[in-house]
Amino acid sequence: MTTPRIAVEAYLKDLQDRICQALAALEGAGGFREDLWQRPQGGGGRTRVFTGGSVFEQAGVNFSHVFGEHLPPAASKGRPGLAGSAFEAIGLSLVIHPRNPYAPTTHCNLRYFEVHTRPMTWWFGGGFDLTPYYGFREDARHWHATARDACAGYDDGAYARFKAWCDEYFFLKHRNEPRGIGGLFFDDIQSGDFARDFAFVKAVGDHFLPAYGPIVERRKDEPYGERERDFQLYRRGRYVEFNLVYDRGTLFGLQSGGRTESILMSLPPEVRFRYDWHPAPGSREAELYDIYLKPRDWLAGPD
Repeated sequence: MTTPRIAVEAYLKDLQDRICQALAALEGAGGFREDLWQRPQGGGGRTRVFTGGSVFEQAGVNFSHVFGEHLPPAASKGRPGLAGSAFEAIGLSLVIHPRNPYAPTTHCNLRYFEVHTRPMTWWFGGGFDLTPYYGFREDARHWHATARDACAGYDDGAYARFKAWCDEYFFLKHRNEPRGIGGLFFDDIQSGDFARDFAFVKAVGDHFLPAYGPIVERRKDEPYGERERDFQLYRRGRYVEFNLVYDRGTLFGLQSGGRTESILMSLPPEVRFRYDWHPAPGSREAELYDIYLKPRDWLAGPD
């Protein structure tokens, strides 16, 4: 009989394969470097990273399965009574940084935890989100429509609930702005029905490529110049700030003794920081702040 843990591991490894194959096809050349790594405290992973492409400046797609005697604080925030318990964690995490400033950065994460209590405690987390540098309404609508479709079989309020959770989580409090236009986020899914919850997580994973691939296809060959590239690198600084200050996945990886290179592959290969910079009013750069970095229902109305 296949155990829940084995089923999750098999699905996430297959999803890693499918996503890497799709990204390689979009790039049209080259392939991913693969690193197999072991964690001294238990477990390990399979890291795949592509760099230096004409479409993807950097894309990392990581699988990990780690276990240990003490659940790190970043994983037990929602369940403080489990802090320090023996655990297993299986996850897929990816971050894609396209080269073209008109193509958005994206992140997807799916994870499964088992904590060795009696009875055993388990839960899922994950989601996907989009970080554009130049906004396009059709891209935002497509992204959120696909996210809504991923939630359709779970319950009637799932999309609205997980969209709101995403908007709340991917928010830079010190900047008072969101990281991007959101998507889906769920940190602790456990209805008591493993098959139902796992089917939902698989639906989210299976909808990632249909959500992101068409956007890259539309934007990867858009003409751009140094102005657009400079703005992209500046806005990537916000991505760095979030991942190093707030992201619980990054904190979990570091706290659990994971492979540092695999954890920090989420950071962009090039970034610029600039003191107290503001876009010119009415510019395409200002439009990102004025329209896209605002709480919004992208599926409501024609505008």
